[in-house]
Amino acid sequence: MNTTHPRMAFDWTLMHSFLAVLEAGSLSSAARHLACSQPTVGRHIAQLERQLGSVLFERSGRGFVPTAAALSIAENARSMDDGAQTIARKLTGLGRDLNGSVRVSASQIVAAHLLPEVLCGLRQQLPGVAVDIIASNRISNLLRREADIAIRMVRPQQTSLIAKRIGKSDIGIYASKEYLGRHSAPRTPQDLLRHDLIGFDQDKRIIQGLHAAGVFATRESFCVRSDDHLVHWQCVIAGLGIGFVATWLADREPRLHRLLPEFPIPPLTVWLAVHREIRSNVRVRAVFDFLAAAVRDALLP
Repeated sequence: MNTTHPRMAFDWTLMHSFLAVLEAGSLSSAARHLACSQPTVGRHIAQLERQLGSVLFERSGRGFVPTAAALSIAENARSMDDGAQTIARKLTGLGRDLNGSVRVSASQIVAAHLLPEVLCGLRQQLPGVAVDIIASNRISNLLRREADIAIRMVRPQQTSLIAKRIGKSDIGIYASKEYLGRHSAPRTPQDLLRHDLIGFDQDKRIIQGLHAAGVFATRESFCVRSDDHLVHWQCVIAGLGIGFVATWLADREPRLHRLLPEFPIPPLTVWLAVHREIRSNVRVRAVFDFLAAAVRDALLP
């Protein structure tokens, strides 16, 4: 024979009102303590008595007097309340503690060439924060909670994310001195089509920028293609051809020479994104605010 009893449906939140009445001795005093209405506390007590199948308080001129049943569960109720308060304190501490780790996602080129300098300042300002760097362009890093903060060149569209525009990344045309030693420098934008060009595979932004300036390049105009910006960068450094690179990076590289500086390539907008649910975490917020200012400054000419 099956002797298993069905589990009783029990609303643990009602115990908060029970303890308030037990300590205060009346509905009105308990309501003031809980910052709610007297009828609400009365409904909670009546509901709890129905759930437990026992009378918990005798109503008298002296107020609410606890019955033997109420006194028998009082210690357990206080233990439950103590446990809830402990959990609340721990969770509040996690949200307010500046010591701990924050995971930051950025593209490989930003993670390798921009973040290290920026993080030197972060370490001085927030020495208790450890940073995990994730070199990736995928916005899924945030959606899957693989990262807390992401630096992106495209504005995230997901409603669960909060994005802040922090600056722009200007793009210039560059070639290595070695490449220019083998080829004459282009004098006009149209001359680019007669050179070895380094571009992107699936990303169409460079082609679109060239088209907007009247240079009608196609995918086949590029002799080397990669959507990995770090690969693109290394190909330009190696002298494989003329590439399209962020000026904040290329202008400090002595092996490169900028070409056609007047050529109007649209800049990339830089966004800082965070998941909506953790924006109130003080540690994440502190790192977010620091990066918003420091990355913006690092992108300036």
